[in-house]
Amino acid sequence: MKEYLPILSKCALFENISGENLLAMLKCLSANVSRFGKGEFIFTAGEAPERVGVLLSGTLHIMREDFFGNRILITVVEHGDLFGESFACAETAELPVSAVAATDCAVLLCDYRRIVKSCTNACEFHARLVQNMLNILANKNIHLTQKLEHVTQHNTREKLLSYLAERAQLAGQSKFTIPLNRQELADYLAVERSAMSAELSRMRADGLIRCDRNEFELLR
Repeated sequence: MKEYLPILSKCALFENISGENLLAMLKCLSANVSRFGKGEFIFTAGEAPERVGVLLSGTLHIMREDFFGNRILITVVEHGDLFGESFACAETAELPVSAVAATDCAVLLCDYRRIVKSCTNACEFHARLVQNMLNILANKNIHLTQKLEHVTQHNTREKLLSYLAERAQLAGQSKFTIPLNRQELADYLAVERSAMSAELSRMRADGLIRCDRNEFELLR
């Protein structure tokens, strides 16, 4: 577990909890590290949400499958990110989404009940842990609101520009890299891939963007 302390100390769930205090808290949370190969499910839609995870390495996707079997990409989880907390803390009977390894990855899994309920060991930092969880839930709500802004735009170009403008703002410059390939970007924006690719070509021709795979530059 000690090898992952640099990553865990940067995770929002463990903000202001570090070193030996963090190791003691992980033991209190019944935390364990599991490894998954690309394409494996960490959480599966339909199962009871009993754990929350912190991604230690690799990348995973939060996916939802509709009635017709179409997969919708909800969000991309990168190393150091927490996932599964909203459904666990809400005590949802069944998960409506799945967490799928997009690459080989390592995940820290914790019993969510040990997070949200009073600690029998009277851990000094447990109140801080609960406060951190509340902050995470609030920030995730903001993120979902931002995604809603993208997918409710009138057409594919406006959806792309909305998303790319957000990524440029996060990067603090007009050149930036997005964490999605073309299919993942189409899934995220709820558009058809070929139509999106054609629109990106038109945006290049119109002098709005430069792009090469997942590297972009907004020109105006």
